[in-house]
Amino acid sequence: MNEPLNDKGVIHRYRHFLPVSDSTPVISLSEGSTPLIHSPRLSEKAGAEVYLKFEGLNPTGSFKDRGMTVAISKAVEDGAKTVICASTGNTSAAAAAYAARAGIQCAVILPAGKIAIGKLAQAFVYGAKVVAIRGNFDDALRIVREFGGIDGVAIVNSINPHRIEGQKTASFEIIEDLGDAPDIHILPIGNAGNITAYWKGYREFHAAGRSTRLPKMTGFQAAGSAPIFYNQPIEKPDTIATAIRIGNPASWQGANNAVSESGGCIDIVTDEEILAAQAWLAANEGVFVEPASAASVAGLLKCHSNGRCSTCPFASPLRPGAKVVLTVTGHGLKDTETPVKFGGFTPAEADANLAAVRAVLDQS
Repeated sequence: MNEPLNDKGVIHRYRHFLPVSDSTPVISLSEGSTPLIHSPRLSEKAGAEVYLKFEGLNPTGSFKDRGMTVAISKAVEDGAKTVICASTGNTSAAAAAYAARAGIQCAVILPAGKIAIGKLAQAFVYGAKVVAIRGNFDDALRIVREFGGIDGVAIVNSINPHRIEGQKTASFEIIEDLGDAPDIHILPIGNAGNITAYWKGYREFHAAGRSTRLPKMTGFQAAGSAPIFYNQPIEKPDTIATAIRIGNPASWQGANNAVSESGGCIDIVTDEEILAAQAWLAANEGVFVEPASAASVAGLLKCHSNGRCSTCPFASPLRPGAKVVLTVTGHGLKDTETPVKFGGFTPAEADANLAAVRAVLDQS
């Protein structure tokens, strides 16, 4: 009998680099294998080969699925009947989906009124029990931490090291697609688990002889939610990019290590720059990402303006043929309200005949 075409996700492909054994029940939605899209217009601006690692094409629409397949698989192996997470949206969607796949319960704690409706809908549809608190993400994570040690309950935020293990697989795919590691890797930073995970993955593949170099890791935070950049927790983080609206990142030290060890930097971009980058990327490259994802694009554009920081990897000329990868973390359909609201997008109206429609088009 032929093996069914299932469980072909990141655990199946990278088992030897992950903390799983033959007895680990693999909970997968065939996540990973997201496209690495060449961006010709960004390449022209950067003077390098620029690629977008489009994580919005994971099963629940964000990079969180990579870590969740490992976290939920290990939780089930350890006998958990319930998983719990704090979330700004994407974690809750992934946790709820993978818990549903595993046949266990999922509880989500999130800040009331601060979650994009698309992400909130996902958590409900996948069957999670959702509690909205009158506080921010950091308050939600504090509450979730207090569930630690309760029998049968597993925390699946990125404070769970299995999340980092799964997320690092994106760097493996990039190396396999490019034939080597990029020269520079740029990511948005919220809770900082992703930059921590990518750096871990790059180092592991390098140690295994699968790449000849290590990239300079560069992260961008929203200006109103930039605790790492300002080197102090932000009590009331504020940004239109809800996925990175976090004032006290759980993986703060991991991000600092990635940047210092790789020779990269942490910088900020404004909400205006984020929204402009989101619109620019869609209109010029045909890639629609949620606002937080666009922070990496806004960051690259900033690197080639007068706003570049003194430690920017672009401060020195890049080698000929240099490669730059930008992680865009979530699909634009996660949050459609924001670009519609701030972009002022409304359809032009016309009578239902060819002449009227052509007249409107000629005026556009």
